[in-house]
Amino acid sequence: MLTKQMDYILELSRTLNFSRAAENLFISQPTLSYQIKTLEDEMGFRIFDRKGKTVQLTPAGAQFCEALQNIRTDLQRAMEQAQNFSSKYSESISIGMSVRSQLRLLPEAITCFASTNPTTEVVPYFQYYGMADSFLRGEKDILFALYDNVRRYPELKYHRLYTSRVYLITELSDPLAGKDLVRAEDLEGRTLMVGGGSPNALKAVQQRVIRTVHVDTINSPDHDNTLTNVAAHKGVCLAPGFLNDYSGQFAWIPFDCEENFPCVLCTHSADNRKEVLDFVRTLQEIYGKQDPKCL
Repeated sequence: MLTKQMDYILELSRTLNFSRAAENLFISQPTLSYQIKTLEDEMGFRIFDRKGKTVQLTPAGAQFCEALQNIRTDLQRAMEQAQNFSSKYSESISIGMSVRSQLRLLPEAITCFASTNPTTEVVPYFQYYGMADSFLRGEKDILFALYDNVRRYPELKYHRLYTSRVYLITELSDPLAGKDLVRAEDLEGRTLMVGGGSPNALKAVQQRVIRTVHVDTINSPDHDNTLTNVAAHKGVCLAPGFLNDYSGQFAWIPFDCEENFPCVLCTHSADNRKEVLDFVRTLQEIYGKQDPKCL
């Protein structure tokens, strides 16, 4: 189906009048009638019911037009993005991560990179699950990852970015929020959120706390659910610092433990493009200036 034919169907579904639709499309009414009839024959179902001069969508036609409108909108957006890219950029770099907070300094890096690489676009992608698989399929140029999760792939290059530590997350009014460092014994009698796809290092800390002091536990499926429970006064949680979005809604207090999370940028071994390596170095330089206590 051509985009022009999509427009014929969508305009008629909007006006429900062949004459008005044909006028808006700058074609004759017989041409529009012929095009609609031809498309209906090809697809094997009626999109419109014709009753004299009245036109109505069939139930199948209404469902089809809704889906067609979404496709047409996505296509138009893709065309506009491509036009914008071709007029301004000659190269594109894609970088993937699970959540935005993992690279909270990404906007600063993009701005800095653009000053020396004005014709290269940096496109971030966020996907809580499956981003690593997308990168391994070659669909992304750079991947933010925990080194422990990707070090088994010899075909990748690893670029150290920062090491994140473990924090306790509480409400701002929590008595523990005023501490400079929280220890396991400080959680005696508290409720601790656990689970939620925690990295292995974090699971080890959680289990050690549970064995060391008396705490109640609540299983939480993911980080957003956990934060919602913290805000709802249900308990506290341990989390890696790279999940801190610095919104100021919660207190993030360093937790006394040796476990940490080495975070890296991954690139494909065969990808030696100067732009990709320049952007990796830009991120490394920006994060290298950060106070390790804030990571």
